[in-house]
This record gives sequence, C-alpha cells and structure tokens, in this order.
Amino acid sequence: MTPQDKLRKIREELQQLFLERAELIDGALAALLAAQHVLIIGPPGTAKSMLADELCRRISGATYFQWLLTKFTTPEELFGAVSLKALEADDYRRVTTNKLPEAHIAFLDEVFKASSSILNAILTIINERLFHNGRQVGAVPLLTLFGASNELPEDDELLALYDRFLLRVVVGYIAEDFRFLKMLQARGPSERTSITLDELRQMQTETQALTVPTVVLRGIADIRRELQKKNIVASDRRYRQSLSLLQALAYLNGRTAVTESDLFFLEHVLWKDPGERGEVHAVIHGLIHGYEDEVQELLFQARELYDYPERDWESDAQWRGALLEARAKVHRILTKVEEIRQRAEESGRSLGKVETIKKEIQGLEQQLETKLGSARRL
Repeated sequence: MTPQDKLRKIREELQQLFLERAELIDGALAALLAAQHVLIIGPPGTAKSMLADELCRRISGATYFQWLLTKFTTPEELFGAVSLKALEADDYRRVTTNKLPEAHIAFLDEVFKASSSILNAILTIINERLFHNGRQVGAVPLLTLFGASNELPEDDELLALYDRFLLRVVVGYIAEDFRFLKMLQARGPSERTSITLDELRQMQTETQALTVPTVVLRGIADIRRELQKKNIVASDRRYRQSLSLLQALAYLNGRTAVTESDLFFLEHVLWKDPGERGEVHAVIHGLIHGYEDEVQELLFQARELYDYPERDWESDAQWRGALLEARAKVHRILTKVEEIRQRAEESGRSLGKVETIKKEIQGLEQQLETKLGSARRL
C-alpha cells in the first residue's frame, strides 16, 4: 500500500474503534498532515486521550507524551528535571528525556489549568516549535498537540493559547443505543495499520502541494463576510492556517485539489464559543448549498402543482382551468430556477443538482402541456 492508502486504512480502523467520532478522527488525521493542533471539548470518559494515544501507536518511531494539568503541576513534570551537571556550569538546563519537548504527539488534559509560566512555555512549543532550555533554544519535533478541556478558558491570559488550537471539536457520550451496545461488546483492534515518520513527512509535503482553487478562496471570503455580520469574527491568521487544513482533508479523501465540500469542516475552526457552532454551520451550509435547497423547495412546489389538476372537479371546464393554472405556475417556477442557476454559475458553484431539478420541472411542465392539449380536444 502507498502511504496515502495506509492513512485511509488507519482512518477506517479508528472509526471502527471510536464510534460517533468520525469528524474528530478526520480532524486529528488532517491536523497531523497540516501540523496543526486540536482542542477537544467534552466531559471525562469520551475517549479523548485514548484517541491521541491510539493515533500515535499508528506512527512507528513517534514519541507520545500525555499529562493531566492542574494548578499544582510543576515545570519538571512537563519539561523535565533540572540537570545537576548543568547547574555546576551555571546553566539552568532541564533533562527533557521522555518529556513534552521530545514528543511528536502530545495530549494535555485540562490544558488551561496550569500556571502562567507553564502555559507560556507550552505556547512557545506549539506556536514556534521551540523550547528555551537554559542557554539554548532548540527545535522540538512536535507534530500535533491534542488539548482537552471540560470548559472553555475565561481568563484573558489563556486566550492566546486557546487561539493556537486551529481545530476545536466538541464531543459527548455515545448517543445511539445500537452504537452504545457495539461499544460494550467491542474488543481491542484486531489489526493496527501503521506508517513511518518518514512516510508522514512525505505526505505532509504532498499535502502542501495540493491546489486551492479560486472558487474555494472566494467561498472562504464569503463565509468570513457573512459571519462578521453575525459578530462571529476569527483572526486573519486562523483563516490563513485553515487552508492547510483544507488541503489535508482533500488529501485524506484522495483528491488532488481542495473542493467546496471541504469548507464544511471550517465549522470546527471559526467559532470561539460553542454557542456559535450552529450559526457557523448554518452560514457555511447556506453559502455552499443554499441555492440547492432553494431549487429543491421549488421542485416540491412543482410536484404539488402537477398533482393539483388530478383532484375531483365538478366539470371539465374547472379541470381545464386547473390545468391552465398549474402550467402557468410551473412555468414561473422554472423562471425562478433559471435565476438561481445563473446566480450559482456566477459564483462558481456546482450546477449538477440544479440542472437535474430543472430538467425534472421541465418534464412536469411538458406533461401538463400535453394534458392541456388533450383537454382542449374534448
């Protein structure tokens, strides 16, 4: 298998293991490809740390670090103890073996509860991929950091760290009974497909080469404009970084370019408060597929009008009048569909569904015309 085939196999295995976590799994894999970070918001017992650990197991040679942060957490727990030998040379340096500065994938539970000094060091690691260790500033191998929290930060000093998590995914307990029963009966994975670090880096390079078409860029600008109208504002940096995530999603799905369908994943990127998620979803859906919803509703109306003359009428004259009325209204519906089609075409949207619906309504109009011709000959 190619590295890309292996990655999709890993995706399938994780989806079988973690039920009702498809979007989180896609987000985690895309974050690895894009070298971005993921914040998982949800109650304890929703397999947040287990997913990060399982994902790291699929990357041979990768180092995993996991820790629960509290207000009592010390720097030694995350970054290593101070080297006594270095102290003798007046160098306050830490021994970072098996600690966060040497991890490729990390999971920090209750990530916002540590002290300011620890949070500032974490911020430097995840933002600049650097660790200040004594007299030296060294690069860290961190690919993706998974942060988890039961609640969002309220202190201003935490907002900088919060903003560094490009993906923000809200999870809950398993909702469907049949999946809950499947979880109770589940066993450990029978197979565990893996990739090497070199293969992952190769895929990261290939991901960066994927095309982001103008229609997608225009779609992002449209989303930004509509969200600003609702006072939902994301930073320019967040929009810019989201391009790498969209490229990763396209790569994960085997495409050579980003498509408008990838934009739906921005609903996990552009909100600050979970209460904004619904509005972000509605805006994205409306801009990308809103015109399809409009023509679908017009199709329902046309079908109702087609059935309208089939009612029981007291006379042939009333029946012919109903046929005339239905045909005229269906023709006006076709005019509306054509206006929507032109708007969609000017915006660079896909016209497949619109054209299909237009042909069906044209067929209904033709059938009404045929029935009307027969009625006139009676």
